[in-house]
Amino acid sequence: MLEGKALVEDTDMPFKMQIQAMASISEALDLYDVFDCKSIAARMKKEFDKRYGSGCQCVVGSSFGCFFTHSKGTFIYFTLETLNFLIFKGASSSSSSP
Repeated sequence: MLEGKALVEDTDMPFKMQIQAMASISEALDLYDVFDCKSIAARMKKEFDKRYGSGCQCVVGSSFGCFFTHSKGTFIYFTLETLNFLIFKGASSSSSSP
């Protein structure tokens, strides 16, 4: 469904991981209504947590803003028609208290 239709706006993911993200979104869109962004995002998070370890995040919608820190090599932001998809793995903080 997504072949050639999704537009990657920004990413630092390895190409193989990008392909997996697109395939996973395609499967989720086959299962859920395009307006059920919460279910699509939940499925993506669960699948990426399983494949790449816990801490993956997914945001799906037609209009959102965000600011986040991510682990290197885990970020992709792409659009498909009217929906925007943001997938990333949160960066672990190693801050220490003074």
